[in-house]
Amino acid sequence: MQARRFAALSALLSLTACAATASNAPFPNPTYDEPKSAAHSTETAVLAGGCFWGMQSVFEHVHGVRQVWAGYSGGDASTAQYDTVSEGNTGHAESVKIAFDPAVISYGQLLKIYFAVAHDPTTLNRQGPDAGTQYRSEVFYANAEQKKVAESYIAQLNAAKVFDDGIVTLVQPMTGFYPAEDYHQDYARKHPDNPYILINDAPKVAHLKQAFPGMYQDEQMVVDVKL
Repeated sequence: MQARRFAALSALLSLTACAATASNAPFPNPTYDEPKSAAHSTETAVLAGGCFWGMQSVFEHVHGVRQVWAGYSGGDASTAQYDTVSEGNTGHAESVKIAFDPAVISYGQLLKIYFAVAHDPTTLNRQGPDAGTQYRSEVFYANAEQKKVAESYIAQLNAAKVFDDGIVTLVQPMTGFYPAEDYHQDYARKHPDNPYILINDAPKVAHLKQAFPGMYQDEQMVVDVKL
């Protein structure tokens, strides 16, 4: 079932966790962002950046995040199955849908975690040992404001040369999010000793805690949010 990922285990053992090559300067806040809401509510963000196991694990540890689902975005509902998506020609990317409270964390702050911790936005169709268009870096925006925040932040990071290489992240409208199979949901939490998780995903959570302690939570505050 997971043969595609575990076939690369020998390569994994020679790799450190996937992380962008950033400068030593503090990672900047977005200069343009949605203001935090005065009232508690729920908004959503859909992001792709490599294997959804690690993406889900990182954002479940972000303060203000209520729930995270692993899934597929960018293709049709008829091809939103793991084995089909893994062929790399469906248009889908492994992605996460994040339900967050805009009174606690802004969309721009979620993107800060996305670019600084969750994946490397400078590698085209590859994250660590995983290669293919299904592992691309992409922001699927829900509205014009999310698009503006994402495009402005990418331009800001590139202008500041935060990364050694240019950001290749796509910014496209979210046309559909299809939840992944049950065995993919919370995979890192359920299988913490899996070598793939230990090498690629656990260090990202540790990086989040070290780099952004004020945005870190030990466990996701699960709220009954509908997908």
